[in-house]
Parts: sequence; structure tokens; C-alpha cells
Amino acid sequence: MNPLLTNPKNHPDWLAPHSLPWYEQLASLTGEYEYPWRSTITEPNGESLFTEEVARMVPSKKVLDIGCGHGAFTMRWSTEAMQIVGLDATESFVQTAKETSHPNVSFVVSNTKAPLPFEEGEFDCAYNRKGPTSVYPHCKRIIKKGGQILGLHPGDLLSAELSEWFPQLFEPRPAGTPILDNLTKRLGQAGFSHLDIEPVTSTEYFLSPLDVIKMRCFGQQPALTQQTIELHLESVQQIFDKHATAKGLPVTFAHYFVRVIV
Repeated sequence: MNPLLTNPKNHPDWLAPHSLPWYEQLASLTGEYEYPWRSTITEPNGESLFTEEVARMVPSKKVLDIGCGHGAFTMRWSTEAMQIVGLDATESFVQTAKETSHPNVSFVVSNTKAPLPFEEGEFDCAYNRKGPTSVYPHCKRIIKKGGQILGLHPGDLLSAELSEWFPQLFEPRPAGTPILDNLTKRLGQAGFSHLDIEPVTSTEYFLSPLDVIKMRCFGQQPALTQQTIELHLESVQQIFDKHATAKGLPVTFAHYFVRVIV
């Protein structure tokens, strides 16, 4: 009989995902904010819809990229935007971004919980691709009146099945909609002239049991990930096989798409 699954959070090296120390560790380990697991995602989904709308928003504009990470998504618009500034709180990510910069692209290190280092009405528009919600109350000052802000944030139901299928390995999903509640609060504090939050849901298929473990241990120390693999891969394989389809293990791919007019 396979051992019961345990929570890798109990490992002494565990860092809370999306905390500042976690981002610093991820940057030091890989230099990039890229997912290490393999999966396919049905269309349309939050990521693809967001990218399409950003593409329509940025041409010939001065743009702020909030939570830019290592700058790959920022650089995508270097030939479209008049000017684009990437903002991130993790200095190591920003240093990586600067290595592949473009004449009309720049990067700034700043924590969005503090006043942002920009002038009033400095930007025509902005986007926030899974970055901090704490930035929204600051945006009314730095985005021109009538300017657009697009945001994409994880949904409360994102990968909700994993905690049910892999108890302990994944923690139970919180009751209610805490992500939406926090997002609504932050946006409400900003006093925008127009605000819309659209839930967007599709399906993500994990391709193997190893990808499930890599997702759970994303951004953690390699030794922690390897220990989790050694302890639980066999058990995860059995559960994976029970619930997988021919496409892989299906889980909810959920996001909140934010559209704002300043």
C-alpha cells in the first residue's frame, strides 16, 4: 500500500508561494517566471483573451506593465507600444529583464504597496498580468483620465480539483471567494470611472503525474521538490490514472479578467 500523501509545506525550506522571499528564490533559481510543468489549455481562456486585448490596447501608447517578472511579456510589445515600462518588486527579475531590453522599453524595481515612482498621468494605459492587486489604488494617479487598465488574476476555482483528488499534497480550497473579494475591495478603493470583472473559465490538462508535483512545488528548492517526488510519485500516479482522460488530468483553469477605465 502506498504511503499517505503529505503536505510539502511542512518541509523546513518551504516558502509561501507568491511571497517576496518566494519570488526572490525563484529568480535566483531560474532567473525567469516560467512554469516548470507541462500542460495544455483549452481555448478560449483567460490568458489568450487577455493577450488579445492587450494587443489592441498598446499600439502607439505609453504603457505600464505591472508585475513584469523577467520581462518576456513586456518585450512582446516593444515594437507596438510607443514606450513601455515594466515594474516589478523582485530586483533579480528586473536585472534579467534589462539584459534583453529595447530602446523604448525600461524596467523599474518598486513595491506596489508603496507610492509608485511615476508622475501624475504619466501613462496612457496599463496592464496587470497576474501581478499584485495592491497596485490598483495607485493607478488612478499615474494613468491618464480615460485611460484603460487590463488585469488578469487567478480565479478562486483555479485547479480546485487538485485538493480534492490529492488531499494533503494540496491544501483545501478556502470557502467562498476570497480572491474575488480582495480584488473587488482593491478596485473599489481606486474610484475608477468604469469597472468590470469577468470570470473566465476553461480546462487545463496536466500531462503526467510528475507535472502535478512540479506544479505543487513551483518555486521551491530543488531538494524539496525531489523529496516530494520520491515520497509521492507512485501515489500521485495512481490518483492521476483514476481521473485522467486521453488528454491528461483535467482541472479548472479559472481567472478574473479586469477591465477598467480611469
